[in-house]
Amino acid sequence: MNYYVDAAAPRGGDGTKEHPFQQIQQAAELARPGDEVLVLPGTYREAVDPKHAGTAEQPIIYRSAEKNGAHITGSEEARGWKGLGDNVWELRVPNGIFGAYNPFTTLVSGDWFVASMIAHTGDVYLNEKSMYEVTDMEGVTHPKRSETSWDPEFSLYTWYTCQDEEKKETVIYANFQGLDPNQEQVEISVRRNCFYPSREGVGYLTLSGFRVSKAATQWAPPTAYQEGMIGPHWSKGWVIEDCEIYESKCSGISLGKYLQPENDNKWLKWKYKDGTQTERDCICQASYEGWDKEHIGSHIVRRCDIHHCGQTGIVGHLGGVFSVIEDNHIHHINNKQNLAGAEIGGIKMHAAIDVIFRRNHIHHCTRGIWLDWQAQGTRVTGNLFHDNSLPHDFTPGFEIFGGMGEDLFIEVSHGPTLVDHNLMLSDRSMKIAAQGVAVVHNLLYGSLVDIGIGTDNGAPDLPSPRYTPYHRIHGTQVAGFMTILHGDARFYNNIFVQKPVRPCMQAMADMMGSDGNGWDDCNVLAGTFPYDGYPTFEEWDRQFEGYCGMGVPAGNKYYDHLPVWCAGNVYYNGARAWEKEGDALQDTEHPVEIRLEEKADGWYLSTNLWEVLPGEENGIISTELLGMAFEPEQRYENPDGSPIVLHQDYFGKHRGVTTIAGPFAEKAAGPVKVSL
Repeated sequence: MNYYVDAAAPRGGDGTKEHPFQQIQQAAELARPGDEVLVLPGTYREAVDPKHAGTAEQPIIYRSAEKNGAHITGSEEARGWKGLGDNVWELRVPNGIFGAYNPFTTLVSGDWFVASMIAHTGDVYLNEKSMYEVTDMEGVTHPKRSETSWDPEFSLYTWYTCQDEEKKETVIYANFQGLDPNQEQVEISVRRNCFYPSREGVGYLTLSGFRVSKAATQWAPPTAYQEGMIGPHWSKGWVIEDCEIYESKCSGISLGKYLQPENDNKWLKWKYKDGTQTERDCICQASYEGWDKEHIGSHIVRRCDIHHCGQTGIVGHLGGVFSVIEDNHIHHINNKQNLAGAEIGGIKMHAAIDVIFRRNHIHHCTRGIWLDWQAQGTRVTGNLFHDNSLPHDFTPGFEIFGGMGEDLFIEVSHGPTLVDHNLMLSDRSMKIAAQGVAVVHNLLYGSLVDIGIGTDNGAPDLPSPRYTPYHRIHGTQVAGFMTILHGDARFYNNIFVQKPVRPCMQAMADMMGSDGNGWDDCNVLAGTFPYDGYPTFEEWDRQFEGYCGMGVPAGNKYYDHLPVWCAGNVYYNGARAWEKEGDALQDTEHPVEIRLEEKADGWYLSTNLWEVLPGEENGIISTELLGMAFEPEQRYENPDGSPIVLHQDYFGKHRGVTTIAGPFAEKAAGPVKVSL
């Protein structure tokens, strides 16, 4: 059955094409498996709470009749501003509009949130763009330019809020820099979600073609009830496609965790257990409360334009397992820099078990993709990354959780994590505070960071290793816990190019030193050389010769670094190879230039690399060659257990029996279009 919704329709419709509903929620109350809700163009100021689940065979489909024509928003128009002089305006909002949740009295808070300033979940929007909250009237009357914002000029558009308790009003003061807010489009966020079921288990829904914006979402760490503007809320089989998702206070889409009342932000609330331990508690609790492949995950997020969210474009913990995130454009995330913490990125996923991230374009984010804990069976393939690091000529300083940013961060995971056929063009390509990672057929124009560090909790005087779980192969059941030994890394057929180092990046590296106090070494030099000192498999294996497993002291062999494999890689502009890579080509004669340019029809890569890159001399990489990640004893294979043969390149073109290094199967004659 089809239900129709039209914001311009009169009240009293019955959902037919001739008499459509006025609100999406009216259809959401009725839609059952196999039904489709067709939403006509218009603005829908509501928080849609789907009541019924679909099935795998008969999902419930919510579709915008015109792509991005139907706009679900968590905001309301803000009219009636009163001018106070000197560009300062006042708005009084009766608190009744907020119901039980007032985002202008609710602070952003949660585990791993760095509360460097008081921030509310609410926001003020000028012409679809969120302004900058300040903590007192001085910040409104005399706004100061933010030196950390990616858009420092707009940071002068400020607002401050307080409560008139006697009148039960929210009072907002704002500086519109000479604009008249009564003549511009000005909105305030009112609702905390836009399309999000209030109960768990509402699975097999499709959301297709909507604009979704401006919800007052809360900080979404892995130890909390993770929410976004859109989210399946602990269910299975959602499809979120062809949507434009923007200006969430914290997260755009959440594929995250359900509410565990006794362990919700427990580190912040109780304080006595470290966050890492409460994280382990969350995982174990979920494992006996229904976290399995039959009930949770297997979502698809595809072809969405996700941008200008404060914390993440997509966030998830546990609830995103077995999902596919593909062909999305994710950009300008956390650019205001008014929120800081360890949960920030274009995508931030914990426990991305058997999750595939492919063909996404991720750029101008504080961090591209952050895979934290349990990236087991995870594959990152065919993505374009660039400009995912601090912008401008920043002043060197170090935020322990915010950090410098990079294209891909893999943290305290045992793998196997396969990273193949990506263009990684930011200052820092990969941060690998993990093991069990295979890096194959990529172009890396930035450095490798944090090799051998970043896996302890940082206690100054006592050991504080982070024991993290690994799971049964292609499942969620916990198979064991272990700290990170580092290594167990494979680098095959990659191209490493040293890019010009920005002076501010070099200054940061000089300031931090070689180990960055255990968190970030700020390495700016390209290549696999950070693995110098790690053993080959043969060297590592010799430690166990003649050992019968009993009666002999164990020594260090069970706790030392794991081996490294490298072959078929090429290095340019001074990029350096791992000292034990026997066939490394380190070309010091031919300078290589790389440039990414946006044109009217897409993004183009221009380089002279093809003139100096060796011919088809490398072998085809496969599951058979890559072997298994050490701790989970799992092969680098597809989620269904079938083997992977890396025959197809970045564009899907087939390779022959031998191939060139890098993400492309063929050398190009000129600029190459790498993204729409």
